[in-house]
Amino acid sequence: MDVDIAIVGAGPAGLSFAQALAGSGLDIVLIERQPESALADPAFDGREIALTHASRRIMTDLGLWPLLPAAEISPLRDAKIMDGASLFALNIRAAAVGEDQLGFLVPNHLIRRAAYGALKASGAGRLVTGRMVTGLDRTRDAVTLTLDDGAAVRARLVAAADSRFSETRDMLGIAAARRDYGRSMMVCRMAHELPHDHVAWEWFDYGQTLALLPLNGLQASVVLTLPADELAAVMALDEAAFNADITRRFGNRLGAMRQTGTRHLYPLVGVYARRFAGPRCALVGDAAVGMHPVTAHGFNFGLQAAERLSQRLLRARRLGLDIADPGLLAEYDRVHRQATWPLYQATNIIAGLYTDDRTPAQMLRKAALHLANGLAPVKKAIAAHLTQSAA
Repeated sequence: MDVDIAIVGAGPAGLSFAQALAGSGLDIVLIERQPESALADPAFDGREIALTHASRRIMTDLGLWPLLPAAEISPLRDAKIMDGASLFALNIRAAAVGEDQLGFLVPNHLIRRAAYGALKASGAGRLVTGRMVTGLDRTRDAVTLTLDDGAAVRARLVAAADSRFSETRDMLGIAAARRDYGRSMMVCRMAHELPHDHVAWEWFDYGQTLALLPLNGLQASVVLTLPADELAAVMALDEAAFNADITRRFGNRLGAMRQTGTRHLYPLVGVYARRFAGPRCALVGDAAVGMHPVTAHGFNFGLQAAERLSQRLLRARRLGLDIADPGLLAEYDRVHRQATWPLYQATNIIAGLYTDDRTPAQMLRKAALHLANGLAPVKKAIAAHLTQSAA
């Protein structure tokens, strides 16, 4: 098979990248190890994705947003950050940047389904499903991928979009800095008695980190972060004991809490590729930047990567250049790195400081929150970062 672009990984980032090239006339194939049925109707995986205003714009442009069920889109109006047992909170308000909400919460599986539906409707790319890439050979003019059934795909450009643990990235010889945060997170939908007012919580308690993602009605997605062995014990609780445990962990601040969804466990590992592009290749989505969820920007960066890379390929097309023009790929690398590197580093600092329960760190944590709460420009900057309304 000879194509212009081979995208390895048909997750939401890979599908969005292909969709961003719809109508370009480029021959695109997406290679995915899952069966097509898993793309067309993804299973609920517990994850709720916080989307910025910029992400909604991109998803609207790509035809994804109209495919999301309106009832499943939850407004993320404001946010608050808490430390320890104190009732004090750093409040981040959307009104600080002229918005009525910081963003939107959408279940991950519905984003995946919408991305698949948009691609099928546009015909922007062909799908080769149930197949894995087992080999890669790169020449000056093309990259040839060998699949596990012996087939070969020859492409002028290969885009790796196969997760933060990307095997394609490794085959391309692109190193990545990995940070294992030494913890895992459990996500689960819970009903509760008291209203959340569509305010998200990030609660850096001692010995645990809690997040509350407000869903429509008296329901939220609870995110509990603990060392893996402690979290395994929580996962093993029966439903009644689990409800009591989560209610206790949240200090009864929302009243009694009750499990309404399945529990899902994910390891916390951050990844940042040393390069986002190289000879006849580029990285998008988590293959480029795999974020810690504390700043809620993982898929937002994936969408931005799809937009930034596609814009440069379309420019190459208009100018009659090779779509793998080294100058344009280097520009994509530079621009996406400038947009992601500061937040990736800041996320690591926040995750390190606010999971350190030693006394000096506790004092610094409290001081940082109180200082930030007294500085309106700081809170405005945080709100602008969370909304990305001008991006």
